[in-house]
Amino acid sequence: MPSRDDAWFEGLFQTHSTALYRYFARRGPRDDAEDLTADVMAIAWRRRDDLPDGAELPWLYRTAGFVLANHRRKGRPVPVGELPDEIDDTDPATLALDDLEVREVLAALRPRDRRILLLHAWEGLDPHQLAEVLGISRGGADAALSRARARLREAWTERAGV
Repeated sequence: MPSRDDAWFEGLFQTHSTALYRYFARRGPRDDAEDLTADVMAIAWRRRDDLPDGAELPWLYRTAGFVLANHRRKGRPVPVGELPDEIDDTDPATLALDDLEVREVLAALRPRDRRILLLHAWEGLDPHQLAEVLGISRGGADAALSRARARLREAWTERAGV
């Protein structure tokens, strides 16, 4: 196992902090994203011996899910429908948020299905990484992703009135 010293943590931070920030910014107020990212990185430092080599990002995303859930339980509203006043057209994630239909269809899904689809599509996790984040087997992740996609297709079909 490589040395988990300050230099290691600096590399972890440089490599993954932007992805974590975007994860939080897509799921709640941007004002909270920086603090929540810092919380996850603080946990990563405290639990640095628990981070699996080569699977740091899935571990960080899983931790981010717990941090976000705890943050939401504090009773602070996390408005899903709010968009920034100005759209940054250089960030595809922000452009995707502008599509009302996509948000409505995603909102119609069960939270687990929505989480699986967003981790896969927005965060770019492959099924192996998805399995690690969800704490299930690779086969379970494949099945969960397939079911979530099927439910998304159903929701689109229902919305279109077909």
